Order: sequence, then structure tokens, then C-alpha cells
Amino acid sequence: MKLNSLSPGVGSRVSRKRVGRGMGSGLGKTCGRGHKGQKSRSGGKVQIGFEGGQMPLQRRLPKVGFASRTKKFKTEIRLDQLSNVASDTIDLAILKKEGLIPEYIKSAKVIKSGEITNAKSIVGLGVTVGAKKAIEEAGGKVEE
Repeated sequence: MKLNSLSPGVGSRVSRKRVGRGMGSGLGKTCGRGHKGQKSRSGGKVQIGFEGGQMPLQRRLPKVGFASRTKKFKTEIRLDQLSNVASDTIDLAILKKEGLIPEYIKSAKVIKSGEITNAKSIVGLGVTVGAKKAIEEAGGKVEE
């Protein structure tokens, strides 16, 4: 095989439409634009969504909802989940290593759900007021 013998596969390249080349071509005279009207003129384009002056669909429908772009990178951890972690100090890397949160999570918050019995030191995680109180009562501490 040589470079000069290479050619594209059959049907992979479509030749461009050559308009205005006489009646025999099938695309002479009006060149496939039909007769008169805005779309037959040069520069006669209609913006996307325009419905001829009728209120367009995207303006007729009500505005609904909101999707946070940061929500999928945040998560919550329960107190009873922290009791099962082997390490005494808990941070984001430890939670990922233990498999409690997925790898793509960037921030986590400890919430008061369940109970914690052993002393744990929380580093670099968000903590609710109730969870902080429960951790400190169990002998642990929370570092921001």
C-alpha cells in the first residue's frame, strides 16, 4: 500500500451541491429555493424558534426548576457511618479509601443521624451543629 493509492471509502465523501448551472442540472433557475418569499432571498434567514410573530414555544412554556452545577460534587455522611471507620482521624481521603463516598466527591458534611460511640477527630469536613455536639460528647474533636 502506498500513499498515492489511498482513497476514501465509497459514499464517505459527498460532492457539494452545484446550483444555478442550467435547467438540466435539476437545480437551475431558483436553485432549489422555490418562488418568492423570505427564504428565497439572499440573507433571508429566520432566527431559531421564530414562529412568524406567534408567541414562540420557549416563551409559552412556564419556567421550571433549577439544577445546581455543584450539587453532584457534595455529599453527606451520617454519624453511624463514621463509627465504622477504622482510623481515629477522618478526612475526605479516608472516606474515599473506606468506600463511604465516591472518588469524584469534593466536599462532604457530617450530619447527626444515628450515634457515634468512639472518639474520632474530624478534619476538613463540614459538620452540622448537632453532629459537632455528638462528636465532642463522644470524646472526639472537630477541626475546620
